[in-house]
Amino acid sequence: MLSACCATVAPMDDRTVTTPQQLADDPGLSDWRHLAGTLQARFRTGSFARGAALVAAVAEVADELDHHPDVDLRYSHVTVVTRSHDVGALTRRDVALAVRVSALAADAGHPACPHEPAVLEIGLDAVDLPAVRAFWQAVLGYDDVDGALVDPAGRLSPLWFQQMDPPRTERGRFHLDLTVPPEMVEKRISAALAAGGRLVTDAFAPSWWVLADPEGNEVCLCTWQARDERGAHDPALRG
Repeated sequence: MLSACCATVAPMDDRTVTTPQQLADDPGLSDWRHLAGTLQARFRTGSFARGAALVAAVAEVADELDHHPDVDLRYSHVTVVTRSHDVGALTRRDVALAVRVSALAADAGHPACPHEPAVLEIGLDAVDLPAVRAFWQAVLGYDDVDGALVDPAGRLSPLWFQQMDPPRTERGRFHLDLTVPPEMVEKRISAALAAGGRLVTDAFAPSWWVLADPEGNEVCLCTWQARDERGAHDPALRG
């Protein structure tokens, strides 16, 4: 049975864009987290067969709603990722699908694990962006999507580029972007510092914090908060 929150779900042809704050405030989305422009949930299934059954149920709902998420089946859990690609954002269609998927999981006895999903991206600072991007597109076999390189199969981490001028030698040019649920940031920072890392800057918190390992390799720990839909970093940070 669908929960009462489903009464707020809009028709599936509703392409109204939803903001990250609206998604975070929606009581019907407690299983889900906004991560790098997607809405994601993970459900603990306990076995491959039970997970496959949940995937099959999600597929039926997706066909019914004509809105299809990406689904990742593992032995112990299923992860569902949705985004309205025709709009280039999260919409009320994604909310409607998410609520239906949560109901399916609840009915089957699969608890949600909202703190587990994360998105890993790779950032590269470059002076000659077109030349550098062309090399990485060729060697990775990725698609160019608005200047970022994306795995056409959706399996590997995307690679995005940031303008750097002039060249720099005192810091690395590659860095990782790890987007996590906002409630996980303090725990991750504390763990990283306890493991020998250092905080480079928190000037852009709560959008992102920059951490470095003992040899100076950097990671941006990111959330959806206080940023635009694209989630772009401030170029001044890497200059």
